[in-house]
Amino acid sequence: MLRLAVPNKGSLSEAAQAMLKEAGYRSRRDSKELVVVDDANGWELFFLRPRDIAVYVGEGTLDVGITGRDMLIDSGAAVEEIMPLGFGASTFRLAAAAGTMSSVHDLDGRRIATSYAGLLDKYLSDQGVDARVIKLDGAVETAIRLGVADAVADVVETGTTLRNVGLEVFGDPIMKSEAVLIKRQSAPDTPGVDQLVRRFQGVVQARDFVMMDYDIRAERIEEAIALTPGMEGPTVSPLHREGWVAVRAMVRRKNHQQVMDQLWDIGARAILVTDIYACRL
Repeated sequence: MLRLAVPNKGSLSEAAQAMLKEAGYRSRRDSKELVVVDDANGWELFFLRPRDIAVYVGEGTLDVGITGRDMLIDSGAAVEEIMPLGFGASTFRLAAAAGTMSSVHDLDGRRIATSYAGLLDKYLSDQGVDARVIKLDGAVETAIRLGVADAVADVVETGTTLRNVGLEVFGDPIMKSEAVLIKRQSAPDTPGVDQLVRRFQGVVQARDFVMMDYDIRAERIEEAIALTPGMEGPTVSPLHREGWVAVRAMVRRKNHQQVMDQLWDIGARAILVTDIYACRL
């Protein structure tokens, strides 16, 4: 059996388990389960701390894992990214007391508190900044008020938590992160992993599309197809009502409302939109 590491808690956990379910794999029924055996697909799922996943995969103990790109880089483990998974987006940024700093070079000779020491060390080295990195576990927002640091580097989603304690972000983002599927560097390809990647790709792609069905008069079909070309082409079927056809096509989710408006304007009716949970394009 192949072994997959899944985040056991935190912002990545729920979305990772939802993706596994949509891809046809088992997930845990109880948050206390640490190992789930998926006999039908030939996998064992190990639920681990997101920060530890890259280490286990890098050591070859587990075949692949789901973790954040920021935690992957911070770990320094011998792993590589297979594919982004489209959830868990965040930005790793610097922050300090409002109005005190504006550039990473303001950090020369200063102290920076972070939970991502490896990632920050590499960034500062690349920027030519000589600063002292103070590694803390967990939240770092109070490090400045407590006199432990002059600035912090942390994962930011909305920035609300930082603003609530009087901090503001400054400088360019250190990196943008999201959930990624990882494997050990130079690990050979295996059929089970290849299948997992195809299924995940199908789920990620499906989230970008919706399925659109509508009825339209036959003489307007070319106009309608121009709006909903689908992949290789839409499905067009004659209706019992003479002179009308039914059309089905995949449409980009981000602009499906505009497409519905345009179809309505050329006479389409009974326009329906449904989610797609997985696909192979």
